[in-house]
Amino acid sequence: MHLKTLTVRGFKSFASATTFEFEPGVTCVVGPNGSGKSNVVDALSWVMGEQGAKTLRGGKMEDVIFAGTSGRQALGRAHVSLTIDNTDGALPIEYTEVTIARTLFRTGGSEYAINGQSCRLLDIQELLSDSGLGREMHVVVGQGQLDRILHATPEERRGFIEEAAGILKHRRRKERTVRKLEGMQVNLDRLEDLLAEIRRQLTPLGRQAKVARRAQRIQYDVRDARARLLADDLVQAQSALAVDVDTERRLKEEKEAAERDLATGRTRQEELETRAAQATPAVTAARETWYELTAVRERHRSLQQVASERRRLLGTAEQTPSTERDPERLADQARRTREEEQQMLARVEQAVDTLAVAIQDREDSEAEAKQAEAAVSAILRAAADRREGMAKLSGGVGSARSRVEAAENELQRLRETVGQAALRRQKASGEVDALRVAADDTAQALERARDSREQAVEAFESARDAARLADTARTEALRAHDTQAARAETLRASVRQPDGSDVVRSRAPESVVGAVAELLAVEPGWEKAVTAALGPLAEALAVRSHTAAATAFQALRESGSGRVHVLVAGTGSGEVSDALPPEIRRLAGTVPAVDAVHATTGAESEAAEAVAQQVRAELARTVLVNDAATGLRLITEHPQVRAVTRHGDVFAPHSAWGGATEAAGSVETLARAEEAETLLAELAATLQEATTVAQAAHGERDQLRPQAEVARNAFQAAEREHQQAQAALSRTEAVLTSAQAESERFDRQVSQAQDQVAAHQRALTEAVNRLEAAQDTTDAEADEQRHLQAVATRDAAHDAASKARAAETEARLALRSLEEQARALGNRAHSQERAAAAERRAREEAARRAERRRLQARNAEAVVAAVGQILVRIDDSVDLAESERARAEHLRAQIDAELQSVRTANDSLATKVHELTDSVHRDELARAQQRARIEALEAKSLEDLGLTPDALVENYGPHLLIPDADAVLEAAQSRDERAAAAAARRELEAERDGIDPAEPEPAPQEPEDRDRQSPDSDDGHHAPPEDLMGRPYVRAEQERRLAAAEKDLTKLGRVNPLALEEFAALEERHSFLSEQLEDVKKSRADLRQIIKDVDEHVEKVFAEAWHDVEREFTGVFATLFPGGEGRLRLTDPSDYLTTGIEVEARPAGKKIKRLSLLSGGERSLTAIAMLVAIFKARPSPFYVLDEVEAALDDRNLGRLLTIIRQLQESSQLIVITHQKRTMEIADAVYGVTMRDGVTTVLGQRLKELR
Repeated sequence: MHLKTLTVRGFKSFASATTFEFEPGVTCVVGPNGSGKSNVVDALSWVMGEQGAKTLRGGKMEDVIFAGTSGRQALGRAHVSLTIDNTDGALPIEYTEVTIARTLFRTGGSEYAINGQSCRLLDIQELLSDSGLGREMHVVVGQGQLDRILHATPEERRGFIEEAAGILKHRRRKERTVRKLEGMQVNLDRLEDLLAEIRRQLTPLGRQAKVARRAQRIQYDVRDARARLLADDLVQAQSALAVDVDTERRLKEEKEAAERDLATGRTRQEELETRAAQATPAVTAARETWYELTAVRERHRSLQQVASERRRLLGTAEQTPSTERDPERLADQARRTREEEQQMLARVEQAVDTLAVAIQDREDSEAEAKQAEAAVSAILRAAADRREGMAKLSGGVGSARSRVEAAENELQRLRETVGQAALRRQKASGEVDALRVAADDTAQALERARDSREQAVEAFESARDAARLADTARTEALRAHDTQAARAETLRASVRQPDGSDVVRSRAPESVVGAVAELLAVEPGWEKAVTAALGPLAEALAVRSHTAAATAFQALRESGSGRVHVLVAGTGSGEVSDALPPEIRRLAGTVPAVDAVHATTGAESEAAEAVAQQVRAELARTVLVNDAATGLRLITEHPQVRAVTRHGDVFAPHSAWGGATEAAGSVETLARAEEAETLLAELAATLQEATTVAQAAHGERDQLRPQAEVARNAFQAAEREHQQAQAALSRTEAVLTSAQAESERFDRQVSQAQDQVAAHQRALTEAVNRLEAAQDTTDAEADEQRHLQAVATRDAAHDAASKARAAETEARLALRSLEEQARALGNRAHSQERAAAAERRAREEAARRAERRRLQARNAEAVVAAVGQILVRIDDSVDLAESERARAEHLRAQIDAELQSVRTANDSLATKVHELTDSVHRDELARAQQRARIEALEAKSLEDLGLTPDALVENYGPHLLIPDADAVLEAAQSRDERAAAAAARRELEAERDGIDPAEPEPAPQEPEDRDRQSPDSDDGHHAPPEDLMGRPYVRAEQERRLAAAEKDLTKLGRVNPLALEEFAALEERHSFLSEQLEDVKKSRADLRQIIKDVDEHVEKVFAEAWHDVEREFTGVFATLFPGGEGRLRLTDPSDYLTTGIEVEARPAGKKIKRLSLLSGGERSLTAIAMLVAIFKARPSPFYVLDEVEAALDDRNLGRLLTIIRQLQESSQLIVITHQKRTMEIADAVYGVTMRDGVTTVLGQRLKELR
């Protein structure tokens, strides 16, 4: 087994797909520092399952993905695949080649694969661990790995040997088993606690089940006896009802004949009622017209007030903030500042000229000083140069002339380039100035557009909010109006008419005054009390005399239309004497009933007053009280009066009646209806007003919407223009900056070229002078004289140059000061110009607001005038509508009077029907009572027993035999216990499996249901089986049986009806959990035995590996440290499962054993000795060494190479190295370089070269 290929893509510095082909032997990877050699080691560790980001020399796992360079983008994933030659079958997998792949995505996801099939990281780690390659990666010795081995704890050193011996995975599995065992202990404790709790519950629940079984027997007797008695009553009642059926049929036939005669008499009444109904809409329309015109008038008056107030407010002057800044004055200041700026710029130009003169003077002085210095040097060299050959000096002069010409040509080219750069800078500067002005203009336009947009949007949003509020108010008003209209209509429709009132009105309309409830007005809050106090009179008809009352009664008897109460109006004295003692009137919380009743106003006001007088007479000794306590106190102190509470409870000296009423009386209902109609009229006016306001608000919103949209579009256009101007300015400024930098660069190049020309010219002059001096034949004294004169000239020139430099410095400082002053003046002028523009805009906006207020005030004035004219016309319309309403109401009163007379005529026709109706009613009442008794029995059967009448008679009728109760209960109990046990087992199994329990079985039947459901029945209503039949039915015996069972049931007290089922289920649960507990204990024992077997195996394998490693370490240490002594030592030899490993090393000639006292090279060799000992004791197919010999000298390197050659015989080695001697033993070499942050690889097999 050996590594065959390694393919890396997107991993660290390997941007492109790179493949390393490995062969048995030694493969070296070489290259300069930082080229990515160690990334090869990291790739091998990573693909074999390394999970530590720090081990891979990163901060987080994402760092292994190629991060990109200046010329190459970052990648989204890292992929490494490793192909292993498994011809020898070292890996437990049926492939001769095994490819392990790992991919990491930048999003955080990972993928693992073995031969292209997806797998888990654990699968890869366990596959490699079987060949001695575990998660500790002892075969990969990376940078810093040697120090980690030496600084490791004894237990960590033990891990290297365990991994090499292939027992690390057994230890990991043991740890997982121990954790599983600990989790099992928690479940075991929980199960034991649950069993103990169930055992504590079984005893009291068993006692409850015994009582429940006794109660079940008694309840069966109660239900059975009750059902048989009820069935007997029902059979007898049905038999009695059948006898009355023929009588009922005969009386109905006679009544139908009488009603046909009455129908002819009512035809005329219906015609008159139709005419009255036709007259009603005209009255309603006239009233509604009057109401609407009145509401319109009120709304216009409100509008007039609002417009007047708005006109007054707009007439006041607007308080506008004043900044007291004159824009013209600010503009003048800006112009003066600009003039000062121009003057300052002129001074800057003068300072520039002065600086140029100073620079020229300085350059001339320095040139003269240099010439003087050169003259001195030339004189000094002249004597020496005379001795040199003329040919050499002539050649120097020619060379100097050539250099001067070349430098002058370059200077000419640079000057032309400088001129072009100056033109570009000047052009860019002009464009920048123009674009700055344009940007300022667009900024001002943007500010104006923003102000306009904010004003338009604010106005539109205000109008929109007002429209929303108006819509909400209108919706609320409409909802309230509709609700109130429905309530008023319902109350009017629910006014109850007395029985037979239509007949009375049709037979003798002239004798009928009207319904008492319609003719009375009751003080608010006392309607229910007055209704209770009047009793039947509250629903009565008011007639004019007792004769009319007798006639009405006769008509009702003839027509069979029921009965009616009447109140005879006008029979009293006209005044009601005060029959109440004075102290009652002074009693708090009381009101005499006569004070709470008044007559209604209208066309029948006299008749209504007469009815009210009669009602007061009836209520003369009645007092209305707030509560029952006051009423009881009142009748106790004054037995001659009645007390009626607000709730309608009546207290008399010898009787009382009250409670809840089914429905409100006519008096109370009419009062509520009138109150609802009054409120309805107010809501209609409010609705109309809200509609008008909503329409106006919507109109204003629709008018302002286009203005807001135009302002918004204008702002967006101005914003785009400003952004474009700013972008153009930024681009041009960038061009200007580039042009300035270019110009400055060319200026420096020109200056350098000038210096070169000057230098070459000086060299040429010097060469010419030397040549001339060499040719001069003047004697030594003349040379000395010339030397003295040249020195004096040189000193004077140096003094002049120093003064020129000082003058130039002063000129430069003056120029910088003037430039700063000019820049400050420019900024101040620009600020003043912007302030003047802002002040002009503010004043223009104030003028526009004043103009708007003037227009709004003029509109308000026009509204006030127009509304005044409209109000005059509306008043005329209201008067006309009021007269029309009075006319329509008068016509309706005439029709009502005629209808009343027709109804009175029909009363006589109804008398005959009334007599027949009384007979039918009496017979129907008897039959209804009989039916009510049957219905009560049937309802009792359904409510108490849950049986229909047919099922009751069929299963419990008196014709059936009574079965034995004990036999029935025993059969039912066995079925219940089986069902409860099955349900409990299903619930426990579902709890154990962690799923929802299945649908429960049908609930156990109650004892009272079992006796009527046989195993073969479908509907549960068949009689018990034949083997449960018993004695015949005897009513007295069943009554005694029921009484005894109820007595026994009372003695039992409280009974838990579910105790039987709960006890059976709990017993089953206890048995099931006991079985589960035994299973868990057995599983725990099995796991402990497995742990023991694993410990024995680990101990045996580790002991063998330890002895082999210890032996190999001694030999390897002797090879690396000739004459030295080293050994491995167990920290606890008595316990091979937990013992650690200590390393002792003593190089030759030293008496130390502590590793910390060794040198760096000795420490590295000691760590290598331990690793090689492990390698030899438990060989691995391959090893990876990353610069392990970096700290070794040449002699120790030779010893290490000897060890590597030994390992080469049995294993494959991949070595990262800088050492030439290490490369010499390699079979193949890969060279690694880095270009632009990306690693590239070049390989060479050395066997072929050899």
